[in-house]
Amino acid sequence: MAARRILLIIGGGIAAYKAIELVRLLRKSGHIVRCVLTRAGEQFVTPLTLAALSENRVYTSLFDLKDEVEMGHIQLSREADLVVVAPATADLMAKMANGIADDLATTLLLATDKPVLAAPAMNVRMWLHAATQRNVATLRGDGVTVMAPDEGEMACGEYGPGRLPEPAAIKAAIDKALTAPAILSGQPDFAPANHRPLHGRRILITAGPTHEPIDPVRYIANRSSGKQGFAIAAAAVEAGAEVLLVAGPVPLPTPPGVVRVDVETAREMATEVEAGLPVDAAIMVAAVADWRAADTSSQKIKKDSSGQVPPLALAENPDILASVAKSAQRPPLLVGFAAETNDVLTHAQAKLDRKGCDWIVANDVAADPMGGETNQVHIVSKNGVHSWDRLPKEVVARKLMEKIADELDARIPSQSD
Repeated sequence: MAARRILLIIGGGIAAYKAIELVRLLRKSGHIVRCVLTRAGEQFVTPLTLAALSENRVYTSLFDLKDEVEMGHIQLSREADLVVVAPATADLMAKMANGIADDLATTLLLATDKPVLAAPAMNVRMWLHAATQRNVATLRGDGVTVMAPDEGEMACGEYGPGRLPEPAAIKAAIDKALTAPAILSGQPDFAPANHRPLHGRRILITAGPTHEPIDPVRYIANRSSGKQGFAIAAAAVEAGAEVLLVAGPVPLPTPPGVVRVDVETAREMATEVEAGLPVDAAIMVAAVADWRAADTSSQKIKKDSSGQVPPLALAENPDILASVAKSAQRPPLLVGFAAETNDVLTHAQAKLDRKGCDWIVANDVAADPMGGETNQVHIVSKNGVHSWDRLPKEVVARKLMEKIADELDARIPSQSD
């Protein structure tokens, strides 16, 4: 890759030390790096260290007369090919999202006309807080690329999402951003929310399994991890949609900007889906249990000395997809999913006819069991079958959103038109 100019803004927090390695990796690739260090960032890394590694002056103050004469904060914000914020603290992202410019870093961010990439780092509860999630959604809607934080143990001893991605991962995200056509042509890579393909659309997504209790300690379930459904929810928000995610019991973080409702059973999911209508599109990814225990024991069922297995009577769960298809508030586009172990396309076509939906997205879980990181899907509709190669679930989600956006544009006019 040709050498590019990177403006690296380093926020406060213990993760600031990783910025040192990031500078080294960028310089090793031949990129020109200028560093801006916030006042909080100076508590963790020094301008001298960054200057030695970047081989450039480090900027810290908005009111430095020498810096303003020689460079000026407007020029500094405009001469870069890409602005990177790492670590992007909760405070920095809140200011970015709300247009606050009260120091050099935030003034540069408000004044720049270049693409911005942010790598978050903060306490898990700060990351999951509704205010931070709103800010992240706002930034993404404004065209800022916000990386997902890593999950793991924090410096404070807590565990969860919020760790700064490793320098190599940030470097990879920078390389990807630098290959974007808008950057190579010298144009800002902004994708405002009202220019995104799903802006103004409301989308309902279900994800994960359901747990159907047998007694207080046992339940009927399946192996669904929820990863594909959550990836679809994240991709829908990135495309500008307003997203309601009805999630079965899975330990996945809520994608930024998504409104999430947690349920346990199929009947609970059916209730929340009905309450979430009307929408422009419903994408029913959840692997809903077909049956539940007809009678749930209030006490743990105990083994006895007879050696006999206690009888378990089953009742059929509500068919959520078919019910939405018959609803007076049926979405203009209704998409179901089918996890199959054999005769995938035959079963998917039969499900399409039986359920009354517009598309069935089918995948072979015998070849790759639930819970993996990739998926190979076939989109079955009355117009035929579109098969995609095996892809990471995030890529499947983005491709599906592109297809859904095109379909909605053909079926109903956008609210933004």
